[in-house]
Amino acid sequence: MDVMSTGVIAYYVLIASRDGLFTPIVSDLASVKDGIYSDPVPQAVILTAIVIGFSIQALMLVGVMKLSRDNPTLESNEIEKNNTP
Repeated sequence: MDVMSTGVIAYYVLIASRDGLFTPIVSDLASVKDGIYSDPVPQAVILTAIVIGFSIQALMLVGVMKLSRDNPTLESNEIEKNNTP
């Protein structure tokens, strides 16, 4: 999950880093009306994706901690045998 999330975020950063785009807030060409400005919405989406990715990692870490506390082994056959009703 983390690798996929990082890949998507890196793809958005790659697209957003094109030449010729100016930030809509701070720019040296503030007097130019025909300047091509970058869209700030993808930045908000990426910040949200980072927060969601962090929460997913925290949830998976809790699951791994519970699994390791209940089954102190790395053998999947023994874990399945212990959790079979």
